[in-house]
Amino acid sequence: MGKKSLTEEDIKLRYITPAITAKWKVEHIFMEKKITDGRVNIKGNMAVRENPKKADYVLCYRGYYPLAIVEAKDNKQLPSFGLQQAKTYCQMMDVKFAYSSNGDEFVEFDFLTGQERSLPLADFPSEDELWERLEREVKLSTEEIQIINQPFYTGKNSPRYYQQVAIDRTLDAIARGQQRLLLVMATGTGKTFTAFQIVYRLIKSNLKKKILYLADRNILVDQSIIQDFNPLAKVIHKVDFSKDKPAQISAYQVYFALYQQMVGNDDVPHFQELFEPEFFDLIIVDECHRGSAKEESQWRRVLEYFQTATQIGMTATPKETKYVSSTNYFGDPVYTYSLNQGINDGFLAPFRVIEPRMNVSDGWRPIKGQLDYYGQEIPDRIYNNTDYDYNIVLEDRIREVAAQITEYLKATDRMAKTIVFCASEDAAERMRAELARQNADMLALNPDYVVRITGSDVYGKSKLNYFISVRERFPVIATTSELLSTGVDAKMTKVIAIDKSIASMTLFKQIVGRGTRIREEAGKTNFTIIDFRGVTRLFADPAWDGPIERVPGFTPGQVKEPPATYGPEGPQGTDGPEEPKEPRIVPFVRPDGCKVVTVNKTISIYDPGGKLLKQENIIDYTKANILGQYGDLAKFIRTWSEADKKEAIGEALASQGISLEKLKHDMNMDEVDDYDFICHVAYDQKPLTRRERAEGVKKRDFLHRFKDAAREVLEILLDKYMNLGIKEIETTTVLKLAEFQKFGTPGNIAKLFGGNKGYKETVRELAKEIYKNEDKAG
Repeated sequence: MGKKSLTEEDIKLRYITPAITAKWKVEHIFMEKKITDGRVNIKGNMAVRENPKKADYVLCYRGYYPLAIVEAKDNKQLPSFGLQQAKTYCQMMDVKFAYSSNGDEFVEFDFLTGQERSLPLADFPSEDELWERLEREVKLSTEEIQIINQPFYTGKNSPRYYQQVAIDRTLDAIARGQQRLLLVMATGTGKTFTAFQIVYRLIKSNLKKKILYLADRNILVDQSIIQDFNPLAKVIHKVDFSKDKPAQISAYQVYFALYQQMVGNDDVPHFQELFEPEFFDLIIVDECHRGSAKEESQWRRVLEYFQTATQIGMTATPKETKYVSSTNYFGDPVYTYSLNQGINDGFLAPFRVIEPRMNVSDGWRPIKGQLDYYGQEIPDRIYNNTDYDYNIVLEDRIREVAAQITEYLKATDRMAKTIVFCASEDAAERMRAELARQNADMLALNPDYVVRITGSDVYGKSKLNYFISVRERFPVIATTSELLSTGVDAKMTKVIAIDKSIASMTLFKQIVGRGTRIREEAGKTNFTIIDFRGVTRLFADPAWDGPIERVPGFTPGQVKEPPATYGPEGPQGTDGPEEPKEPRIVPFVRPDGCKVVTVNKTISIYDPGGKLLKQENIIDYTKANILGQYGDLAKFIRTWSEADKKEAIGEALASQGISLEKLKHDMNMDEVDDYDFICHVAYDQKPLTRRERAEGVKKRDFLHRFKDAAREVLEILLDKYMNLGIKEIETTTVLKLAEFQKFGTPGNIAKLFGGNKGYKETVRELAKEIYKNEDKAG
């Protein structure tokens, strides 16, 4: 058998693997190493994963530090055929040596020298040879070698490729003496886990001994200590300035603290009373875009006090404005892993956007002299989406927003974790109350089905851990203003409803990031954004997923950031709307003063870079989904006829966010059967009402085959179909209704048809009779 006829696997087994194992320890060789998870694509009503990227061989120094990647090809190809693929993987993983082979020889590319060369199979370099070349060509310092020789913490999760790159680049920069570093990683990509691995290796290698981890929210601190930093629990201390004394806490190695406590509301630098300026040799600043980038902030005072410490800023959204600069303080990022990369690699969830357009979205003007609920005349001007819940409250708009959210959940999953971002804490309470009213059946199961979780809501905040828990089912819907926009690890969030005006790209990225986590084992691979304010226009902004650009005009120490303001155009400011400092009364308009309806709905799918891939109105979207799933009319009719339960077809559409009942209602076709409605929307067929179909059955001889009570039962079933639809008669539950009581129990009724099997077969025959072809397929 000639070499050319061997498969790639045969070439690896007979030639490449023996050449590598002759020079490397087997436990340091990782074959078919998965690099990515494979992107999730939203196709029709399914989320489908692409194949992950895998390297044929990843060769690791000491079993954990990647030194080389080898790609194998069959012998029909040139030895260098796989080199570009190996180089691509090397660039992703920061690996310096790439190889390709077809079983005849190896071709090497050295990223450190830029040189490419061929070498015989027997001359493949050993682990020690490659390490010596790396050490020589990079000129590794003693500290750099010291940190490379310290492995990762190996628990149940190993670092993903990008986390390993982020960790190694950060540690390398620290070992080279860099004092300020910026690490940019998209929400959901494991910033805290990355920080833990950095801290773990620095402590274990004795390069750093006292570490301060700063955050601005208790939940961020508590999550970090309990989850990612748990392996270091014995050396961790959460700072409490009301109790701690220097002598009592000096033995710990990792300290967690809140900025707000470091400098209290009394403007007293409490941290100076507890720690000397040289106490810490490393400070990690979580979500550094929120405060440390501001020169005038109290947070900056902390960093400047501990100026001898190495300082790492971590964020998903570095802030660069005329007033604030993350890079001015921390420098350019040592590594960036964007949302675009995360979605393309399959580590983050893709999304679809639903945009309901209301009759007041573009403008509403009160009639002359119109009074609001308080009896005050409403100022005469045109109000739009930037005004609602800021400068005027339309009660019926709140009802319609809640109705759209409720209808989507009813059509998909009533238990899908949902965050509703509202204009203010008061707006969040109004939305909570309306959602509770419209979902009373779910509140009967659990009164915490919908809660408000805001900074001032003590009860709501007590439910935050339950909401973000993967195991806890309730709460399901959380209304909020700002509290859930950053830092909260709500892994199971499947729906993000945006009902607030957003001008800040930073805030927009953070809000979208609430849904990007994937929990495949729990059924979450994608999420939906319901945009009531048109804020998803920010996807078209180059800043959505582009490189960090410093804004001209930023001068350190010269310009102070203005506070958010309110005016006719809605909230203005760099971090999105904040509630006004002074409470103010805005016009409150009842439904009789302004009726709000949804006039159109578009569904959009974007690529990770924010480019619009597809945008359709709900009718076109429904048609496309039906055609994509069922093909031509004849196939749909056959599928419908063969379905044991017709409801399954409606459920399949509902899983894609299409409610047939809502759509029929919007098109004034409530009396039309689902079957006819689908045929009408997708195949341009003339629809029949349920009454017309029921009358058709009565005119034919189907019912005459049955006598007395059996026939009467079928006539009642036909009436139920006529009023409620086919799904109501497909289960035996219908036999418990009052109209059937005179016939006895469902079991007794089934006996009229020869037992349960006979009853079910008769119902199937009735369904076939209802859907007699009517020449729809031509």
